[in-house]
Amino acid sequence: MTTSIAFLSRLERFPSVPSTNDIVRAWLTEGTPEVCLAVADEQTAGRGRSGRSWVAPGGAALLLSLGFEPTYLEPDRLWRLGAIVALAMADAAEEAAGLPAGVLKLKWPNDIVAESVGAGDSVADGVLKVAGVLGESEGVGTAGARAVVGIGVNVDWPRDRFPAELAGVMTSLREVARGRPIDSNALLDEFLLRLEPRYLALRDGHFDVAGWHARQVTTGRAVQVELPDGSIELARAVGVDGASGALLVEDEYGAEREILVGEITHVRLASTAGAGGRKAASGAGAKARAGRGGPSPARAGADRGGGRGVTP
Repeated sequence: MTTSIAFLSRLERFPSVPSTNDIVRAWLTEGTPEVCLAVADEQTAGRGRSGRSWVAPGGAALLLSLGFEPTYLEPDRLWRLGAIVALAMADAAEEAAGLPAGVLKLKWPNDIVAESVGAGDSVADGVLKVAGVLGESEGVGTAGARAVVGIGVNVDWPRDRFPAELAGVMTSLREVARGRPIDSNALLDEFLLRLEPRYLALRDGHFDVAGWHARQVTTGRAVQVELPDGSIELARAVGVDGASGALLVEDEYGAEREILVGEITHVRLASTAGAGGRKAASGAGAKARAGRGGPSPARAGADRGGGRGVTP
């Protein structure tokens, strides 16, 4: 099925594909202009961040990828494409599922989650994943820059059909809405309505820093940061940086630093009691790392939307 929507150059829907990201990347390579969109009812080779697979039975999830030519973004602002997709989807999902505003949160760097209530130790970090975002890019900083942002949303997926190995970390809009059936087509319509103004604003140099902060579930909470070498740092998340997209953490000495997506493997929420302890950087080390590749203090303060304690 092909549909025409004002800000889209191309929209196609498929019953089943290996990966919508791969389809959109091929379109961009062939010369299709932004914004192009591929939607699938099923993916047989879907993937998430760090090469993880994305698993969902046919018809249970909304699976889509968007193609951009982001020559209007500086390379260190490219992450904002994924952010506007996540924000638009969170807004749309609450509308389609009849949920109060703010029920769905963003878990840095790339998940839409719902906080678990009364799940006890069965939920590892207190939140359940509803959707994941994957951004891929090439030619960044050149006239031929291309970026693909994929998102998979668990929509009308009943709990009794969750994979056993994922049941403790995932949920669906149907479950968050207490069993209410959710129409994926309605969700897609709501999403596109909300994405267009965010996309046009981004092209004009504007990004909803306040909205991004307000959705963050990590701010003010203890986090476990898994590094590529397998080590774990324990710290307290104090916010996010609206310029670099970094997670801002504070160690037990009160020293704040940035963590960029490329520096970590995974971030988990941790118990409050463990905050700021194991393997957190020392004060001097943290300050040195915070300055590496980050914005100046003046700019960071403005883009953080108030800095510490303000919730992306």
